[in-house]
Amino acid sequence: MSAYFKSVWPPLVAVILFIAIWQGAVSLFHIEKWMLPAPSDIAREAASQADRLGMHASATIQLTLIGFVAGTAVGLFIAMVLHLIPFLKSALYPLLILSQNIPTIALAPLLLIWFGFGLLPKLITIILVCFFPVAVAAMDGLTRTDAAMMNYMRMAGANRRHIFWKLELPHALPSIFSGVKIAATYSVMGAIIAEWIGADKGIGYYMMLQKSAYRTDRLFVAIMIIVALSLLLFLLIALLEKLLVRWRPQKR
Repeated sequence: MSAYFKSVWPPLVAVILFIAIWQGAVSLFHIEKWMLPAPSDIAREAASQADRLGMHASATIQLTLIGFVAGTAVGLFIAMVLHLIPFLKSALYPLLILSQNIPTIALAPLLLIWFGFGLLPKLITIILVCFFPVAVAAMDGLTRTDAAMMNYMRMAGANRRHIFWKLELPHALPSIFSGVKIAATYSVMGAIIAEWIGADKGIGYYMMLQKSAYRTDRLFVAIMIIVALSLLLFLLIALLEKLLVRWRPQKR
């Protein structure tokens, strides 16, 4: 508990100081609420909008989780296929890198034209955001298998399938979880972008409405919810990693 407290209190103190300075600066310089609301104004607005925000947050969480799971699955599938078929990796890996140079916000309108305003274009948007870090991290982990252990398994008569499932994939789990944690935070961003383009509910839709009304305080509330969702999803993946990758030495 002492070690945990030592790791938590520095950022906690920094956040508290930041909020105090923010509150004081708004009061001291008489900054207009529509331009930069004080933390107290944001907190009051969050409380008054709790029911409405709960409905929008629920829609975003549902979309995020479905898209995150699908994006992670696509990323793992691509990594496994490219790892097991080196020719495909040589041919397609550079194209995967190039695909990340296309802004997601630019692709989203095309997805709406091709697939309409239903759930599918939103899921594709999140998948495009999530699959890449998972695929790259998984491929990197699969190539870092201990050479001595691989030679030992080959001498013991293990075939390619056994080596992959018994050695390469378990050894790659720490790298895979690193990519999945990045994808977890990206998935929330992808859901917000999807809701910006076309939705009738969700935090992204809520932000578009408040932007048009110049309700900066409500925009800050939405940002806080996005940060909280990203952090919660990241922590859940980190907990799952701790449960599944018990053999890895713990950092001190």
